[in-house]
Amino acid sequence: MAKDSNIVHQYFKKEMAEMTLLVKVNPLQLKATEITLYKGQDPELREIEIGTEIFDNLRTDGFTEASAMEFNLYLSGLIK
Repeated sequence: MAKDSNIVHQYFKKEMAEMTLLVKVNPLQLKATEITLYKGQDPELREIEIGTEIFDNLRTDGFTEASAMEFNLYLSGLIK
């Protein structure tokens, strides 16, 4: 089985007055997907390269653990 199919992603969320950030972290390939949700606008999607210190950085920046379902609902466009 390929290494890519055994990845357990981790999800994080940060809510602010003007926006909400959702992040899906791929810890094996050191990549992340970020969804930015501005009130009243379409979600913005960004693929980013990350370092091994990502989890410390997310905690320091005030992110909390989030659910895969919430992230994937926004990613698929089923909720805005």
